Amino acid sequence: MDKYWLERTELLVKEEGLEKLNKATVLVVGLGGVGSFAAEFLARAGVGTMTIVDGDTVDITNINRQLPALRSTVGKHKVEVVAERLLDINPDLNLTKINEFLNPERMDEVLDSAKFDYVLDCIDSVTPKLSLIIAAKRRRIKIVSSMGAGGKTDPSKVMVRDISKTEHCHLARQVRKRLKKVKIDKGVRCVFANDIQDEDSLKMTDGTNYKRSFYGTISYMPAIFGLYTASEVINHLLEKED
Repeated sequence: MDKYWLERTELLVKEEGLEKLNKATVLVVGLGGVGSFAAEFLARAGVGTMTIVDGDTVDITNINRQLPALRSTVGKHKVEVVAERLLDINPDLNLTKINEFLNPERMDEVLDSAKFDYVLDCIDSVTPKLSLIIAAKRRRIKIVSSMGAGGKTDPSKVMVRDISKTEHCHLARQVRKRLKKVKIDKGVRCVFANDIQDEDSLKMTDGTNYKRSFYGTISYMPAIFGLYTASEVINHLLEKED
């Protein structure tokens, strides 16, 4: 396929930058509000090989914030909808789809299935999130983990810091606490917003798929988290020595 679609990218990152992105292999786990945007930004930047993972289907309540969620896609598998978009952006993308919620054993299998340059953790529940972070750290694979975009409204407060430097984020606090139990207290890059969460927007759930509660979410915040997550990966890949 022609590379003219990457002309603007090449002006910025030069031919060697495009080559680094094309040679990269990236894993995106979770294709909700954060992960769907992150995966698309990676594809539009020219990342050559990607594995996307999500076991969920599009729900009507996803429409306010998730890239794959449209009236026409309700009930469809997110991994299929996102895959179709990514291949429509770049038909040469070497794409692997995993249509499942990963349990801890499968995290290990998936991480061993390819030589990943970077892992994007876009999971929104604590237990599988921890499993992925721990599995990546044990393999010394670079990982960036997205914390909670729910209950937040100020885009200027979104930032990327080490897990030890996160604040005003309930998800990050839980993750930090449980990582300490396995002797990990730093070395995980996190996307989070350091404004105070709106506690009035909290709703309890039935606990399906490890999720006991969630916050109300405005349209743009998960997308910004996705943008920061993707930019962390892209900038690392561009700086990488061959």
